[in-house]
Order: sequence, then C-alpha cells, then structure tokens
Amino acid sequence: MASTSTMKRTDSIADNMPNALKQSQYYMRRCFARYMEKGKRIFKIQELRDELEKVIDDKSERDQVLEGSLGSMFSSVQEVVVIPPHVTFAARPTPGYWEFIKVNSLDLSDVKQISSSDYLKLKEMITEENWSKDENALEVDFGAFDFSIPKLTMSSSIGNGLSFVSKCITAKLSGRVENAQPLVDYLLSLEYQGEKLMINETLNTAAKLQMALIVAEVSLSDLPNDTPYQSLELRFKEWGFERGWGDTAERVQETMRSLSEVLQAPDPQNLENFFSKLPIIFKVVIFSPHGYFGQSDVLGLPDTGGQVVYILDQVKAMEEELLLRIKCQGLNMKPQILVVTRLIPDARGTKCNQEWEPIIATKYSHILRVPFRTESGVLRRWVSRFDVYPYLERFAQDVTSKIQDTMEGKPDLIIGNYTDGNLVASLIASKLGITQATIAHALEKTKYEDSDIKWKELDPKYHFSCQFIADTIAMNAADFIITSTYQEIAGSKERPGQYESHAAFTLPGLCRFVSGINVYDPKFNIAAPGADQSVYFPYTQTEKRFTSFHPAIEELLYSKVDNDEHIGYLADRKKPIIFSMARLDTVKNLTGLTEWYGKNKRLRSLVNLVIVGGFFDPSKSKDREEMAEIKKMHALIDKYQLKGQIRWIAAQSDRNRNGELYRCIADTKGAFVQPALYEAFGLTVIEAMNCGLPTFATNQGGPAEIIVDGVSGFHINPTNGDESSNKITDFFEKCKANPGHWNQFSADGLKRINECYTWKIYANKVLNMGCIYSFWKQLNKDQKQAKQRYIQAFYILQFRNLVSFYY
Repeated sequence: MASTSTMKRTDSIADNMPNALKQSQYYMRRCFARYMEKGKRIFKIQELRDELEKVIDDKSERDQVLEGSLGSMFSSVQEVVVIPPHVTFAARPTPGYWEFIKVNSLDLSDVKQISSSDYLKLKEMITEENWSKDENALEVDFGAFDFSIPKLTMSSSIGNGLSFVSKCITAKLSGRVENAQPLVDYLLSLEYQGEKLMINETLNTAAKLQMALIVAEVSLSDLPNDTPYQSLELRFKEWGFERGWGDTAERVQETMRSLSEVLQAPDPQNLENFFSKLPIIFKVVIFSPHGYFGQSDVLGLPDTGGQVVYILDQVKAMEEELLLRIKCQGLNMKPQILVVTRLIPDARGTKCNQEWEPIIATKYSHILRVPFRTESGVLRRWVSRFDVYPYLERFAQDVTSKIQDTMEGKPDLIIGNYTDGNLVASLIASKLGITQATIAHALEKTKYEDSDIKWKELDPKYHFSCQFIADTIAMNAADFIITSTYQEIAGSKERPGQYESHAAFTLPGLCRFVSGINVYDPKFNIAAPGADQSVYFPYTQTEKRFTSFHPAIEELLYSKVDNDEHIGYLADRKKPIIFSMARLDTVKNLTGLTEWYGKNKRLRSLVNLVIVGGFFDPSKSKDREEMAEIKKMHALIDKYQLKGQIRWIAAQSDRNRNGELYRCIADTKGAFVQPALYEAFGLTVIEAMNCGLPTFATNQGGPAEIIVDGVSGFHINPTNGDESSNKITDFFEKCKANPGHWNQFSADGLKRINECYTWKIYANKVLNMGCIYSFWKQLNKDQKQAKQRYIQAFYILQFRNLVSFYY
C-alpha cells in the first residue's frame, strides 16, 4: 500500500467520496448502520458487496446505484475497517497506489483521507488495542530513505526497472563532458583478480577517454574485421586501453563506438547495449538453503520442488551466456557459478550430505553445501522452511569464507531465492559490498488471509513474524528484484500483487510497516523463466523424441488396468486428449476441470480427458486439502459416469518422461488445460507450449501474460466452468472441421515461447541487470549506505531478538 503522500492523483477517491455518498445517502446510511451492528471488524470486498445486496435487494435498483460514482468507488475498495462510529476504506484505484478514507457513519459529509500509519492503527485496534495507542510503538519506514531515488509513475511501467534506470543514468551522464566522469571512474574500477580491464589510469578523465577512442577508431578502421585483439594489445595498452573490449577488431570497434555514443549523446538503449558488453560479471553465487537441494531423487521431498528445477535450469543458461560474453570480450577467464545450499547429514538417500557436487551439463558450476550449525554442533536432520531462521546468521558467516576460498575472491553478483536465501544473500552482500538480486518464488504473506494482523495465531506453526520481516529486509536491501510476471509485483486491477501486499502492513504488538516496499521502485524487473528445451521441445522434432519412453507412456495412457499409477481408461483412443498436470489441491482446480468436462456433453463427444496429479487413495496423503480433492475426484467420476473417457494418472516426477508425455498428447492433436483459480507464473503452460500443444490457461495470474488470448492460446475463466468448457469445445469443433486450425495454434504458441519465454532470454536479461545495477548502485552509494545502516539496525534490534525469543 503506497503511502498517500508518495503520489498525487487528480482523481482522488477521497475528494470524490462525499459526493458519491450524498447521491446514495439513503442506502449508505442503512449499509453503514449494518456495519455498526457488527462492531469492530475488518470487511473484505466480497463481504462489503454482500452487505450492499442485503440493503438494496432489488437488483435493477442496485445495478443503477453501482453504475454511478458510488459503484466506481466501491470497485476500487479492497477492505473496510469498522471502528464505530467510523468506517475506513482501503481503496486501490490503480495497481500500487492506495488511498485510505475515513467516513463518519453519523455524518456522511465527514470524510477524511488518512495516512497508511493511521489506517494500520485502526486495524490494530481490532486485535491489539492498547498497542495501537502506544505512541512509542515501532514504526518502520523504509520509504524515508528512498526520497532521492526516482520512481516510475505509471502502473503499466511497473516491472520495467532496467529500462527506467537506463533513462535515469542517461540523464545524469548528459550535458557537459565532465558529467560522464562517474562512468569513467566505474570503468577504471573494473578488474579480474588484480588484472585491470577496459582502461587504465592513463584515461582517467572523460575528455582523455573520448580522445583516445577517436584515435583507436581510426586505427581499427584500417584493419580486417577478424583481426585478433592480441595483435592490437600492446599498441592499445600504450593508449590506455586494457583487455575486455572484444576478441576481434570488429567487436572492439563496436564496443568503442557504443561508448563514444554514450559519452557524446547518451540514449538508454545504447547505454544498455554498452553495459551488456562490459566484463563485469564472472562469478555468481546463488542461495537456496532450505529443502533438499540436489539433482536427483529430491523432488517431492519436503520443501523441495519447482525452486530446485528453476535454479538448475537458471545456472545452465547463465553459464552458457557468461561463456559467450567472455569469449566476445576477448578474455580467457572461466566463469564460476556456485549454488549454495544446506548440507544435511541425514540425507535420506540423496547427495545432500555431500559438500561439493558438479552441476550436470555445465563445466564451471557447482553445488556447495554447508551445514547448519548450533552451539551443540552440526544439525543433522531436515528443518522446515518455516523453522530455519535461528540458523541463517551463522550459516551466512560460514558460507562467506567458503565462497571466498572457493572463488579466490569475492563474487560479482549474489542472487537469493525465497525468504531464507534472500536474507542470507542480504547479509553477505552487505558485508562484502556486492551487487545483490532477490527472487521470491512465493511470498507467503499473500497465501493466508490477514496473516499479518493474525500473526500471533499463526506464529507457533509458521513463524510468519520472522518471515515477513526477513522478506521486507531483503526486498529493501536488494539492488534489483527479479520477478516472473507483472502480477507477482502489482497484481491486477482486481487484486494486489504479492510484493504490493508488503507496501504497508502491521504485525500488532511487534512493529508497524508504514512503508515496506514501493512497487514503483525501479529495482523491480520481470524476467520470466523458460522450460529446459532439451526436455521440452516440439513434438515435430521426431529425431530428438525420447522414443524409449513410448511403451511406458502407451501403458500409462491406454492400459485398461487400474493400479497404483493410473485408474480409469479411454475407450475411444482415436479422440484427441485434453490434458492437465498439477498438484491436487483446491487452487490448482483439477477437480473443477473434471466437472466442466463431465457436464459438457459436446466436449465429451469430441475429446478424452487425462488428469495427472496426486494419489488415488486419500489415506496416502498427509495434506487435508489434497485428501478432500482426491475424494471429490472419485465422486465426480462416479457422478458423471466418466469411466471410458477419463484417465487419472498419479503425480509424475520424471521430467524427461513428462516432456515426452506432452508430445504424445500433441500426437493425438489434443490440448493442455491449466484451470487454476490463481497461478503465480505457470511453468506447465510454458512446458506444454514448448512441446507444441495448444494451451488453455487461467486468466488469473501469470498465464494471462504468457498467452495472448486467441492468438498463441486461450484464456479461460476458472470461476465460469460453462464458459470455459464451451471455449475448449468450440476449438475442437473448428479443428475437426479444419485440421489446420490446430496446427496454427500449435505453431503460434511455440512462436510466443521462443520470442519471450526461454532461458536464453532470461539469462541475457538477468546478466544485463547485474551490469547496469552495479553502476546504478555506485551512482547512489550515499543513499544506499544510509538505507543499509537502517536495515542493519532493524535486523539487529528487531529480527535477531525475535529469532532469539522464539527459538
């Protein structure tokens, strides 16, 4: 929730509210009276609408009221705090911008806009009234240190931090030649293990550098493009140039021209292009402490899933990109990437008890495992991700020395993952003065309603007080934040984003975040991951197909025997298959898809249904929600008599076989359906489209950004099963009439992936961020240091004490 003081809007809801209330004062007085009857409480938006329906029971009359200014106001309200006689609205007219409006129910003309601090105090009165009135209650205001950092202004630009920062740097460098001195100083600082790169002290001013570039360009213009840099090195060194400009005369000339343009007439695109060529990043450390981090036999173990797959694919892509960049820079250094995780002595048959492990399909990347230590020695057992906080500080200390010994110096970039990895990254980056990125993967705060004000209820099980504070520390300490989608940062028009939920929140009795994080901060960037294209590739690439899996997949799909791996059968195997694969929980909505299919006779006549997820026996699950979904799935199969049309397959963990399964579904001219009620990103959508499967995916979350509706796939509304199933049915009817229709969507889905969602694109984006933000950090070092001191004080005085208290 952005503080109302950070942005100004001409169409303020607070300004318009008195008139809106006046126009419908009869209904609003009755509505507010109902609020007062219930006493102190927090209303969510749906409850607010329900109360309004009870007050205006005539639908046409209610529609008329809601079509006016009152309806416009209500459409932006996210929650309401009732402390009689006042009703206070938390309104969100646009992503990332919040207004808090306090209305006197006894006098509807008494309307005041209040600060985020005052709004949070009202929420606290419901659970911790005495603390809410304590004038010395701790308020945390990270925004107070960001006044000198320019912010984005349009909600549509959120997540485009790199582009914005490039514009800001360009503005700083423009004008007089002396304005470029910070860039010269930065180039002078570039080195690798004591070897100077790019320029030396001979070129210690912008004017000298400009002149030398002119001389060098004249010299290069007479040489063949493929002239190796080694033959130029001595002469260029005399002029003040060191290695790193390129491996050939052509590349050296491109880099020098790019710098000349930056010095003479900088523009953002040219600046980004120049920094992408610079030898800045050679050594990368990636943190992922929790769970069982390994390359085999770990998926499905506690706290071990998609994050492991993400990081291993990320490492391969980043090493490949670093090798390419270093070669093009004319250097012979080898990149180093370390994934640092926890060593678990009781490793349950995995390699998680081995300190050092090379990463498969890489040359210079490794897993480094370091144990959690306590006063009593090494911790042998697995620890839940919710219980790791007492071990992280000592883990960070132990890891720091091991990293420096292994890499023979400091890394150039540190990337954290999830709460624990991001906190460790923050501690080490601060200590060593290294550029830091964070990746949340999932911010737990948004998963549990009111988990901030109800933290005391949830802390015994989840320790959310530690987690929310750690998350907010890491967000503010990071130089840049990597996200997969816009919605992860700022949500949609209807719902706030995961990061946005940390803008202003309270932990009553502990501390009040009046400014946690601002989603308009230019540190936010979107870099969507891809799928491993050695595993998930088009069904048409027959020479690459994993044909050894075909007998097993044939049995998996079409055998009429029920066993521990599959139940149900497909009587008509000539039909295309619609296919979905996910966890069997309420949010993933696999039972919803099954019900859509069961109710739609047209769809059932056209296609078979294959569901992959969960167990068949509810007693095998330890999760109450999954148990309920298993029972529901069995009930739906019976209710709609789906035997002969549905195949239910237990959860599958073999990536290679899953990749071939997607392609075998494509062989049937089927489709992939992702029906989740909400999906943060949608990796299975990427996998399916990579394999050439036309894809229908939820319009709630990341898939709505991955797919261009009606072009590269289809959006479906998970809350409207009839509409969604008819959309799928219409597609297959068109395919039946015109087989080219299926081929078109298969090809266009693949085109969309190759243009936007590959690991190569991701690695290029992230390394460009690392280069630009390392310079941005230098330009704003005074502000960065001041904020870092604030973070350190907060960490020591609040977080460390909190961890000690609970553990």
